[in-house]
Amino acid sequence: MAAAGAFCPLSGALLRRRIPLLHRRRLLAITATAPEAPAPAPTPSQPPPPLRSKGYFPKKNEILELTCEGLAFKGKGVCKVDGSTFVLLCDGALPGERLVARVRRLRRGAFAEAAKLKTLSPHHDAVEAPCPLAADCGGCKSQSLAYSAQIHHKYVQVRDLLVNFGKFDARSLERSDPGAILKSIVPCDEIFRYRNKMEFSFGTKRWMKREWKEEKEEVTKGEELETDGYWLGLHAPGFFDKVLHVETCLLHSEPADKVLAVVQESWTDPALGLTPYDVYKHVGFLKHLMIRTGRNVSTGAPEVMVNFVTSCYKPELLMPLVDRITKIPEVASVVNNVNTSVGNTSVGEQEYTLYGKPTITEMLRGLTFQISANSFFQTNTKQADVLYKLIEDSAGLKGDGSEIVLDLFCGTGTIGLTLARRAKHVYGYEVVPEAIVDAQKNAKLNGISNATFVQGDLNKINETFGKEFPKPDIIISDPNRPGMHMKLIKWLLEVKAPRIVYVSCNPATCARDLDYLCHGVEEKGLSGCYELKHVIPVDMFPHTPHIECVCLLELC
Repeated sequence: MAAAGAFCPLSGALLRRRIPLLHRRRLLAITATAPEAPAPAPTPSQPPPPLRSKGYFPKKNEILELTCEGLAFKGKGVCKVDGSTFVLLCDGALPGERLVARVRRLRRGAFAEAAKLKTLSPHHDAVEAPCPLAADCGGCKSQSLAYSAQIHHKYVQVRDLLVNFGKFDARSLERSDPGAILKSIVPCDEIFRYRNKMEFSFGTKRWMKREWKEEKEEVTKGEELETDGYWLGLHAPGFFDKVLHVETCLLHSEPADKVLAVVQESWTDPALGLTPYDVYKHVGFLKHLMIRTGRNVSTGAPEVMVNFVTSCYKPELLMPLVDRITKIPEVASVVNNVNTSVGNTSVGEQEYTLYGKPTITEMLRGLTFQISANSFFQTNTKQADVLYKLIEDSAGLKGDGSEIVLDLFCGTGTIGLTLARRAKHVYGYEVVPEAIVDAQKNAKLNGISNATFVQGDLNKINETFGKEFPKPDIIISDPNRPGMHMKLIKWLLEVKAPRIVYVSCNPATCARDLDYLCHGVEEKGLSGCYELKHVIPVDMFPHTPHIECVCLLELC
């Protein structure tokens, strides 16, 4: 493992220069790990690349030989030209890999972005990716990196962000005794077939893999093949209009894969009269195919919901396809969301049930949840059970029913409801009205009467916030990727709840918010009043750059 005090070439510079908060937030995602191993020496048959000065600055479209030294947040490789300290972020590059890349964007002199053209020598911990589309679809770009290495790099990213943006002491984070603040990352037992929801798109343009060739020692880009027709799959990264044809996916359940196979085999049959939606001409019928997997509460067997998102309501066009899908025994629900707008959203203005029931069920921490087509629910159910157990342990409820829990960004109430059994009362806040309705339904479904869910925007709170409930003993905060607004940070520092459990899906904004709560915000005149007790990284989504963290703060 890299040294605890390793320097992040980008984040450290940002802090030293005292870049304003707004600009610093824009650059949070580029924070990178330090080198963990020296670059491999050139082979005798391959002459070494020319040395560059430390002040070297690349030009746009320049083609370079790079060495990947680590991973930045979001999974981009941190690459450098031999002999230079200038950082280029390259999607698809992995630690230890030597590659050829083209400079795509220059970012105000701080760093550049590059597009990988080809591999010269493989990266450390290389394995063969089981999915032939892994390098192209962007959904699980780290499949060719051994899983043990994946979680190691995720741990390193969290550590370096806490040091460089959170301003926490590296020695306290990684002490050898049990008192270390940063705990070992919790791996995922199932690294395939773990997603309970996948969304595929219909389209008229198929995206094909880019091909590269060498001519006179220069690397040139081959033509990107774009084929008009009927295609179903995932959007190619960076393209809203092109679909990467997918016939099977190793991330969702096997019953869901059966549904995808039946749809792929059937929907292009001319006799059915089905057409994909054209995002340019705004014509066509089929927009998206969403497949969700839950569990039957009585039997524990999987049950699948299939959601067709269409541009208009014409059930007679879908019924032949529905008849074929429902021959799969796990299919319990087929619905049709109608979205007449020209946008690319999968949420419909109207929803119709074409087969079975309008919802499926799932169980989490001993509770039952009803899941509709557009409900938010943790995408990895089994690892969510692990995550929620860590949250429950971190909350440290006495269990005597005497404590008030405030659940911020509560979504459909899953976290708050799992804590309600040991609390006096749970108050949940969420901006999405539909999520609040689902939370109230889930409370009723599980016979929980000591939970209140309120719709409200936590980014727009005012001086009246907090007057409608007692002072909380424990606050759970589970914000989305941008983290918490400064208004909410200020309120938390004023209310001084004894414990805060911060659940984060973005370690960069998590480190920033932990810094504010523990060390204050000097330019806002706010003093920190919390001590960081532990941070537990959790791998919820293997083969992706996403990292979840459970953090416990206690009032000083």
